[in-house]
Amino acid sequence: MKGLAEKKLGRGLLVVLSGPSGVGKGTVVKHAMSARGAEARRLRRSVSVTTRARRTDEREGRDYFFRSREEFTRMAVAGELLEWATYLDNDYGTPREWLDRQLEASYDVVLEIEVQGAMQVRECRPEAVLIYMLPASWRALKQRLKRRRSEAEEVQRRRIEVAREEIKFVPNYDYVIVNDRVSRAGRQLLTILEAERLRVGRADVGCLLGDGGE
Repeated sequence: MKGLAEKKLGRGLLVVLSGPSGVGKGTVVKHAMSARGAEARRLRRSVSVTTRARRTDEREGRDYFFRSREEFTRMAVAGELLEWATYLDNDYGTPREWLDRQLEASYDVVLEIEVQGAMQVRECRPEAVLIYMLPASWRALKQRLKRRRSEAEEVQRRRIEVAREEIKFVPNYDYVIVNDRVSRAGRQLLTILEAERLRVGRADVGCLLGDGGE
């Protein structure tokens, strides 16, 4: 009889990763995906739909699905988005069909979304794992935003204001990661996924319990 390690992989984990703009969520996820081991191989980044303008280094279908506001509204009304929220006058949402295909294929999918969307996911998918990423300090966050050099100072100031409000929602999350070093934050993300997979209720222990210990 096959043991747990030889069993077919089950449905992937739905992971929500929130945090201030500029905290390095995408960088940490990419670092975790490049690591060795089963947890890293199963990890995928969700691709969101957005109404914001595409930056010069962004590609359709890799970074975002770029849509007009009219098309975004149609998708939201039709129930094609698992969650959606408005951030700094732009709309962002998670395509439901794309996400479920990845989960059914046993991939762990990370949604890098804001607090408003995260709370929607918690309500409709209570099994989701919610992680909030904090900067090492406010000063470090401001420096990261300035290094982007793609936004006006007013936009950067608004991002900091939004971040100060969003941090009040941290108690609604399951885990906190402080991104003081990308390599450490990436390892912590993978550790969380490994621990979640071992939770009673997620782990497939029926194959062992059912054989009477033989």
